[in-house]
Amino acid sequence: MTSRTERILIIDADERARTDLARYLEARGFYVTGYTDLAAARALFDDNIPDVIFADLPPAAIRDLASRLEEAETFTPIVACSSSQSSVDVVNALRAGAADFVLKPCNDDKGALDDVIGKLFDRVRVNRLNQLYRQELEEANRDLREGIAELRADQRAGRKVQLRMLPEHEQVMSGLQVDHLIKPSLFLSGDFLDYFRVTDDKVLVYIADVSGHGASSAFVTVLLKNLTNRLQRNLRRGSSDDILYPDRFLERINSELLDTGLGKHVTVFVGIISLSERKLHYAVGAHFPMPILSFEGGETEFLEGSGLPVGLFESPEWEVYERPLNKPFHLTLFSDGILEVIRQKTLDEKEGTLLELVSGGRHTIASLNDALNLDEITELPDDIAIVSVTDTMNGSENTSSK
Repeated sequence: MTSRTERILIIDADERARTDLARYLEARGFYVTGYTDLAAARALFDDNIPDVIFADLPPAAIRDLASRLEEAETFTPIVACSSSQSSVDVVNALRAGAADFVLKPCNDDKGALDDVIGKLFDRVRVNRLNQLYRQELEEANRDLREGIAELRADQRAGRKVQLRMLPEHEQVMSGLQVDHLIKPSLFLSGDFLDYFRVTDDKVLVYIADVSGHGASSAFVTVLLKNLTNRLQRNLRRGSSDDILYPDRFLERINSELLDTGLGKHVTVFVGIISLSERKLHYAVGAHFPMPILSFEGGETEFLEGSGLPVGLFESPEWEVYERPLNKPFHLTLFSDGILEVIRQKTLDEKEGTLLELVSGGRHTIASLNDALNLDEITELPDDIAIVSVTDTMNGSENTSSK
């Protein structure tokens, strides 16, 4: 008969019974080892635990053997062998940890013995497969945990990079006080914003919302920061004045996004505030909601305007809108994530609530943060970005001094 890999241990002080059973099992192709008692067999458990054990032992010894096998974390069934036909002996052996019971001489009833062996080895194989699957699952989980930990470390590093790209808080530029808030729904944010002085009396401010989430969207924010830095350098060098025109600014972003091939697009609002002219020139790249402009005296409204998203079309055009700023004003820009945290159901109601907040004096970052309880929200459904621009100069005085 073909040799098998399963190993069977026989523990029996009766040499004849042990030998007869060993011959029968070896004839069936099993690798068999026999010992007279448990003490003699203990060395076998150090490095070569058998698959099945036939043992003629008292219940206490069976219990000790079962305990040793459990400590070794191996599934090795014990078959209790005995010439006693007492039901009490059978029950005691099974309670002590035996998986089955056979009468000696074991090989007298070959059919019954084969059935016992077949069932036991079926259980052994299933258990070994379960152990293998469990080990593979544990290894996969360990690799997954390590991968997640590494990913989180990378994302935390990426988050630090994003934070460094953001402008400083509470900047005062050309008579404007500008501040911002950005809260990502994940480690990395697909929302981005920036504001800076482009000339002595002009300040550019923009807010962008990249399609999707995660690392690829965050990469686009790096591209935006890099582009604005290059456009500022070009203006200082006199090689390009694209940054002075909102529509050309959007065209440059559009071209850069298409060149990357990432399949990403952004919604953008970009505005240039001229304090000497007291005007806001802006372009809209499908951004929503529109910024809110409020003047001293109570006039508060969403800016008007529309335009194509940025990064989808080869040669799009954007309209430049103009708005006089003949009174001290507040300009507040939002990403669409702000609408997700307003509890009203319809879009009109959400916009109405946002307008009420700003018209009621909630136009600073701190007041908006408190009014919307943003610090208490543990899981944001979407990224949130806000830019607040406050005119710190008197509009009429500035106009008369031109």
